Amino acid sequence: MENHRVEYKRKLTDDFEKEVVAFLNANGGIIYIGKDNNGNTFPVSDTDQLQLQVKDRIKNNIQPSVLGLFDITETNGTIQITVAKGPEPPYYIAKKGMSPKGCYIRVGSASEPMNTSMIEAMFAKRTRNSLRKIISPRQDLSFEQLKIYYHERGFRLNDQFAVNLELVTEDGQYNYAGYLLSDNNSVSIKVAKYAGKTRSRLIENVEFGFCSLVKATKSVLDKLNIENIVFTKISPQQRLEQPLWNKIALREAVINAIIHNDYTTELSPKFEIFEDRLEITSAGGLPVGINKEEFFSGITNPRNKELMRVFRDLNLVEQLGSGIPRILEHYTRDSFVFTENFLRIIFTNQQPLTTGSIGGSIGGSIGGSMLLSDRQKEILRLIIANPKISYRKMSEQLKIADSAVKKHLDKLKKQGILTRVGGTRGYWKININKSKDEV
Repeated sequence: MENHRVEYKRKLTDDFEKEVVAFLNANGGIIYIGKDNNGNTFPVSDTDQLQLQVKDRIKNNIQPSVLGLFDITETNGTIQITVAKGPEPPYYIAKKGMSPKGCYIRVGSASEPMNTSMIEAMFAKRTRNSLRKIISPRQDLSFEQLKIYYHERGFRLNDQFAVNLELVTEDGQYNYAGYLLSDNNSVSIKVAKYAGKTRSRLIENVEFGFCSLVKATKSVLDKLNIENIVFTKISPQQRLEQPLWNKIALREAVINAIIHNDYTTELSPKFEIFEDRLEITSAGGLPVGINKEEFFSGITNPRNKELMRVFRDLNLVEQLGSGIPRILEHYTRDSFVFTENFLRIIFTNQQPLTTGSIGGSIGGSIGGSMLLSDRQKEILRLIIANPKISYRKMSEQLKIADSAVKKHLDKLKKQGILTRVGGTRGYWKININKSKDEV
């Protein structure tokens, strides 16, 4: 049945824009084309053409710009249009203007016209510090990296791409969104790693940035994927692999932190690895107009819709509003910490990494089935701390010869405890067996 978040239509009608505007001015929602008011399916013909029509009408018939605020998908002949809560209300039908005939809002299962006082109140609160309106600190920007990423997805950016992607202000200057996506900028995202459960012992601090935010995002994902050690348990029936952090939730959390970070504060997201957890912190609390319950249910109000649009084009974001629900499939709401100015996600390790627990898992789980020397346990601890560590680095830290390190590694590989992934530029993977009988 239709409700405040769902609208059904058997076909694309003349009042379609009204429904989109109503959701933009409320809390977002989903419009289905190919379903009647009771939710019964009536598949539409030529779904590809219909999707193009829908996109064109939303893009050209609604103001202010809604690029990055809607998503269109097709399933078994039904078109689904997901609409986010707009960050710059009131939205209105362009040809009718910002008036009761052009402005609508979702009330229950209906789209109602807004009165003049409501329109004026919304306009007075309209967000004016969006990235699109902030002038880039530099105007000599280049976008070769961004063009390559679009080319890899089968798109070519023409001479008007900066305007089409809303990377310029109304007077034609590059804006801050363009600055973040350009080849050279001053924005840096840090991945820090600590020995222990506090920030007192920093053992690694890597910066990814000063480049297109897309490239920086991919670098952060690659780094955390390497750090996300996979522990393997083997039984007679099956082989179970469990990473430190759920891979799906990890990707969603990284993308969300980068896309929704409040860059107007000049702060970047940060990623911190402790021996018992991963903390992902982004600037900016809950988006304006969204409470915690709405946040957890998947209602989205993109803080940086220009970034959202580009990340969706490049398939880094699959569908609007899907990120938080996907994380909650694997972690509880307690994993999220909200403050007035920051949002932090904490992923507790699914496998321990402390010295004591390393001794428990290595000396117990592995040691219970295979006798390891103290030196081999030391090597495994070094690998857990840095899966990309080299022979030479191990030799330096253990103060033994390279040949001795290689001998121990060969034995660990032969026993099935250790696997080398990716050759000389790859990383080490530890396989922890559950008990002696299962080896």
